Amino acid sequence: MDDTRHIRAKSGTNLGGASAHNRRVMIDALRLNGALSRADLARATRLTPQTVSNIIEELSRDGLVMSLDTVRKGRGQPATPYGLVPEGAFAIGLQIDRHVTRAIVVNLVGDVLAKMEANLPPGGPTEGVKVVLDLIAWARRALCERVPEAEERLVGLSIAMPGPFGISAPYGEPWAMTAWQAFPLLETIAAGTGLEVVLQNDAAAASTAEKMLGAAHGVDHAICIFLGYGLGAGLIVNGEPYGGAYGNAGEIGMILALSPEQGGGIGSLETFASIASLCKALDLDPADPNLFDLIADAVARADPKVEDWIGKAADRLRWTVQMLESVFDPQTIILCGGAPRSLIDRLIERMQPLLPSVAERPGRYPEARLQAGLADPWAVALGAAAEPISRAFDPRFSAILKARPASGHMFRS
Repeated sequence: MDDTRHIRAKSGTNLGGASAHNRRVMIDALRLNGALSRADLARATRLTPQTVSNIIEELSRDGLVMSLDTVRKGRGQPATPYGLVPEGAFAIGLQIDRHVTRAIVVNLVGDVLAKMEANLPPGGPTEGVKVVLDLIAWARRALCERVPEAEERLVGLSIAMPGPFGISAPYGEPWAMTAWQAFPLLETIAAGTGLEVVLQNDAAAASTAEKMLGAAHGVDHAICIFLGYGLGAGLIVNGEPYGGAYGNAGEIGMILALSPEQGGGIGSLETFASIASLCKALDLDPADPNLFDLIADAVARADPKVEDWIGKAADRLRWTVQMLESVFDPQTIILCGGAPRSLIDRLIERMQPLLPSVAERPGRYPEARLQAGLADPWAVALGAAAEPISRAFDPRFSAILKARPASGHMFRS
């Protein structure tokens, strides 16, 4: 094994009273890099070898870390690598969208163990919450059938749905799901499941999925532009999700600008760059269960209506990327969403060349200012499932302070 291997990890602290943070740092290092020896972990996290050994023993007793086959390094003693135990923790993610709800179950390393979706009835949250609770119950049964003792290691449930949250401005319609937001959703789900429940917007959930399994893996400063029914951005700052004061950070779809198409009037960005606007251009029903495939087919055929939409959306997104780079100075921007990868790729292609910004610099990591991310109808549910894992095990300043999560609103039963 190469002793000069570059290992990505945050710094731990050897001061007393920070053991919880150090546990998170070690778990995060193992998730980012795979199996590591105690020496590797000490060097990467800047913790003393004794502190690393103590935490390894503690994590092993808790069923979160396991030793793997030893590896010989040159003439010295063989090193024992340690890796995460996938069955060390489980979480459930739930997406509630305008026409459908999806549930997904993941383990500690992000493997998908079960997933299922159901159509939401037209009666709004009063009827829809019954479908949601049934879906969660199904997910728990599916998990326990696969891992009988999993219920004891279920760390939480996260719900993702479109924002913005708690606004009164009329331009929030029809994008915001105001009826669902007015409903006591967290209290109802927590009471019906007995789980700790967190609510976040769908773009934030998508960024969590990218951080755990996608293009933002190992990146501390990234922005994920999420192309869904509306348009949003998930912000990753210093390796942590940033939700803002009221959970509405990244609601870029609400950005207003002059619109030549509307006779010089003012229009929001997602009026031109969203799945809703694409459905309008193609005369498609957003509730069609085959919508993903229909859009993919239209892109493959280079349908003139799709090409026209791509041109208009790409033009506005090009300016949006420049603005986000200027304000947040991210390492990279990721375009992702519940849309076909072919559509994401075409948008990125049409957005070139990107406008000059502070992001233009030599020796960039990642090299690309703008790149494609997860393109899957299940991306939001996957990110929602990753959130409880991240909240329980990722290093974050709010965890040290025992503060409320930065990514959304929480309710404990």
